[in-house]
This record gives sequence, structure tokens and C-alpha cells, in this order.
Amino acid sequence: MTHTIEQATPTTVTAVDAAGPAGPDLRVRAPRRAWFALAVLMLPVLLVSVDNTVLSFALPAISRDLAPTAAQQLWIIHAYPLVLAGLLVAMGAAGDRFGRRRVLLIGSIGFAVLSVAAAFAPTAEALIAARAALGLFGAMLMPSTLSLLRAVFTDREQRRLAIAIWASGFAAGSALGPIVGGLLLEHFAWGSVFLLAVPVLVPMLVLVPVLIPESRDPAPGPIDLVSVVLSLAAMGPIVYGITSLATEGADGFGVPAIIAGGIFAVWFARRQLRSASPMLDVRLFRQGSFGGAVLVNLLSVIALVGFLYFVSQHLQLIASLGPVDAGLALVPGLVTMIVAGLAVVPIARRVPPRVLVPAASGLSAAGYLVIALTTSTDSIAPIVAAFMLLGAGIGAAETVSNELILSSAPAAKAGAASAVSETAYELGAVLGTAILGGILAAQYRAGIVVPPFLSAAEADAARETLAGAVTVAEGMPGAIGDQLVASAALAFDAGVVVTSLIGVALMLAAAAVAAVSLRNPAPGRRE
Repeated sequence: MTHTIEQATPTTVTAVDAAGPAGPDLRVRAPRRAWFALAVLMLPVLLVSVDNTVLSFALPAISRDLAPTAAQQLWIIHAYPLVLAGLLVAMGAAGDRFGRRRVLLIGSIGFAVLSVAAAFAPTAEALIAARAALGLFGAMLMPSTLSLLRAVFTDREQRRLAIAIWASGFAAGSALGPIVGGLLLEHFAWGSVFLLAVPVLVPMLVLVPVLIPESRDPAPGPIDLVSVVLSLAAMGPIVYGITSLATEGADGFGVPAIIAGGIFAVWFARRQLRSASPMLDVRLFRQGSFGGAVLVNLLSVIALVGFLYFVSQHLQLIASLGPVDAGLALVPGLVTMIVAGLAVVPIARRVPPRVLVPAASGLSAAGYLVIALTTSTDSIAPIVAAFMLLGAGIGAAETVSNELILSSAPAAKAGAASAVSETAYELGAVLGTAILGGILAAQYRAGIVVPPFLSAAEADAARETLAGAVTVAEGMPGAIGDQLVASAALAFDAGVVVTSLIGVALMLAAAAVAAVSLRNPAPGRRE
């Protein structure tokens, strides 16, 4: 039997909204079935977030097998988030119009099929195309999961806990990526990191229709294909431009791409303001709680992904841990992140967001400060402690900010509002690697001392990355190789200090934004 929010009893989301500020409180606490539905909705969340970080572990094997050029390697990594970030808002709006459960199921089928295609891609070009197509279907998954939570959990306190679990799942997936990637690549070919999607998504296709009711905007406007194109034309070039600036410097197409994306973003916003039924109600950003929460999400994910980027290299290439052991070293921080995201739920009932989120962001800043002050030590204990502090802060802040994003938006537009939150996640994942990784790479290249007798190719490889220097050193006599590794490690850790101080600044900026802008939604929004 198919359930729809529009045809359901007065305990549904649309009935609550219809009551308005002065209407009766028709909220009901969700039954046990709703928590099983939440568990099912966590499957695509974990999958997409794992995919954000697992590929970096598979890239060396992919390079040996498919022999991509340097440019193709970048596109293998970035094709997926570029398309994903560009289409999230459009797919969130599609869920509002055509049904969020329907869009989730279509996205799951497409993601599973394209994952198989990526796993067996015969060439670098085919893998890039498969990754781009995965971005299309991935964009259908994430907004649908978060917006469906609002339909399933109409009681705000229960919804806050559900969102805490959802946010913890996203963070857990990002940190589990290195662990999962290390385990798979020790025993299977690189395609296994893509085939992981199939056993995750197939059960979901069976359980979603049984456990989760359909929901959509009861009064959708006309399809606006121009807005869809404009959203992609805005986000794609901006993400590409920032990535290009970080990897190629100002000589590439980064600046023109960002300018072009900015022009399309302004065009998109103006079109939404003039539309009677906008795909995304940009007026939501005038509410401090909405815009501030989105910005907190963005800064937090930049800090998290940037941290994982350089810490994973330090653990493997300087501390000499294997991929699995390096991933396991991050487990305490991962557990802390999940616990903090859940523990903040009862605290959020009593402490206002403008106090709670700045305090959480301060913890994250302290984590980065620990890294900046302890890079010269040989022990991994400071890294473990730093990730626990960072995880505690981000876990708590993300739970509160995501709940504010959903509560600040009308229920009928939950898909589009969720898509904005997801865009912040994905853009933050790209920027964390591009900005913090780019700064780290520049500091590393400036600091490393390369022996004069190396060939031009060896010198270039050693200056390019820490991994390149370690590889070159393995082919050199013992003492000379050790000297090159020591110089590379010193240059890398000097870059980590600079990057960590930027991470401190990002988290303090998030704290300032939260203190100024976050507040509980207006009474009419508090469902």
C-alpha cells in the first residue's frame, strides 16, 4: 500500500503546516517503525560520504592499471563532486515536486548501476564518465534522505535526534572511507571500492517502499528548466575554479571559472526572487538561522575534510603506518564525533544555538591548535587527541545547524532546503581538499630540499608530493634516501602548521557566524 503525505491523516507534515502558528498542535511522536525507516535512510548517507574519501586510497592502483595522465587523475577525483554539487539544488526541488521517495529510489538504482560501470571501467576516460554520472544520481540521494526525515518525524525533539544520527552517519562515513578503502585494497582490486555500493543500495530498494511514506510539495509550481541549468552553471564552475586555483595556481582557468559561476549564481538568485514558485526560495537566506547554519556547515566540513587529507598522509608516509592502521588511528575521533552529535540533543533543548554552536566550534579550533603545536613529535597521540576535539565540536555543531536548516524552511520546500545543506557538505568536501590541500602543497614545495644529483624527473616527483619524495628515496642509497625523506617530512609538517592555523581561523569564523546569526526559528516554524 502506497502512503502519501498529502492523503494521510491530520498528523502529517502538511497538516501541521496548515494549522499555522495559531492552529492546534497536531504533532505526534513517531512510532518504532520510523526508527527502522531512519536506519534505512542512513544507508545512502554512509555510502555517499564514504565515497568522498575512499577514492584517494584507490588512486595509486587505478594509476597503475589505467595509466591516466595527471589531468585525468584530477578529473577522476573531481568529476563526481563537481556534478554532485551542481545538481543538488535541482534534485532537491525535483523531490519536492515528483516525490522525495521516488527520487531516492531512482537515484539508488542509477547509483548502483553506475558503480558497477565504474568498477569495470577499461580506460581512464570511461572511469571519468562513470564518476560524473555517479554525481548525477548521488545528487538524488542526499537531499531526499534529509527531507524525508521531516516527513517521518513530525515531533521536533524526535526529529532533532534523528538529524543527529543522520549527521553522525555522514561524518562517520567520511572517516570510515580510509578504513574501508584500506581493507578492500589489501584483498581486492581497485574496483571493489565502487562495488561497495551494490550490497548497500539493493536492500534499500526493498525496504524504502515498505517503511517510508511518500512526501512532496502539495502545490508544486511549474518545472523551471532554466533554473535547473543555471544552478548547474553556477555551482560547477565555482567548484572547478577553486580546485583549479589550488592545484594549478592563477595561471589556469580558475579565476575565469569562478567569475563565470558567480554571474550564473546571481542570475539564478534573481530568477528565483522573481518567480511565483521558485525552485529554491533564496529569501530563506535572509533568516539568520538558515543562512548562518548553512555557513557553519560549510566551514565545518572544510575543516574536517582538510584535516583528514593531511593527517592520512602524515600517518602513512611519516609515521609509517599501513592504510588500515592509519584508519584505525582515527577511530577514537570518529566515535567522539558520533557521541557528541547524539549527546548534544538533550543539551540543545536548554542551551540556545547561538551559545551551543560557538562552544562546539571552539572545541574544533582547539583540535587544530593541538596539531599546530605538536607536529614535531614522533607520537601519534597528539593526532588522536586533536581529532577527538575536532570530532566533538563538528559532531555537535552539525546536529544543531542541520536541525535549524530544516526547521527554518517550510515543510513543502524541505527537499530544496535539504539540498542547500547538502551543497554545503559537498562544496565543503571539495574546498577542504582544494584550499587546505593546495596551501599545504605550496608550503611543501617551498620547503623541501632536493639533492642536486637527482634527475629532473626525480626532482619534480619529490617536489610534487610527499608520496613522490618517499618513492624517489626508496631507490636511493640508505643515508641519502633517509636525508630526502627527512627533508620532505620537515617541509610537509611545516605546511601542516600553516594549514592547521588556517583551520583554527575557520573554526573561529564559524563560531563568530553562529554567535551572531543562529537563533531558534520563529514560533510559526517550530514544529
